Amino acid sequence: MSAEGTMHADAGSPISLTRFDGVRVAATDYRPVWLDSLADDATIEGSAMNGVARGPEAIRSIVTSIRALYESQDFNFAGPYGEDGFLEDYVAQVRGGEQIGNVVLVTRNAAGDAQHIVANYRPRTTLVHLSRLIGEQLAGTPYVEHFATSAPE
Repeated sequence: MSAEGTMHADAGSPISLTRFDGVRVAATDYRPVWLDSLADDATIEGSAMNGVARGPEAIRSIVTSIRALYESQDFNFAGPYGEDGFLEDYVAQVRGGEQIGNVVLVTRNAAGDAQHIVANYRPRTTLVHLSRLIGEQLAGTPYVEHFATSAPE
């Protein structure tokens, strides 16, 4: 997967993004460092999932699987949101060529760790496709139950 940077229309220079740890980086160098700062009881949910997955291992497995399905990822924004929030807004090319948008909200706990992650994908047809691909990748793991399968529902 490659991370492509968006260019500022007025300056022609790559945008910079603020990571979860407060470090500013070029969009091409961005990665979700909040995966390294998950609370022991952190949770993740989203429009491509059924239910809520719990714990750092589950979250890392799910997010790593999703990112492996992206052929490219173009960040529009990443940075702090309010007092305890962090947002990511990006568009990605899913394996097979479909484009998907996602807004991720990460909420911090009092210790500053990532406590709750919500990912909202669009459009619906691509999010169903992505959910099936994730389900295929996570087959044989306890996390597969959160994603669509190729079988009719």
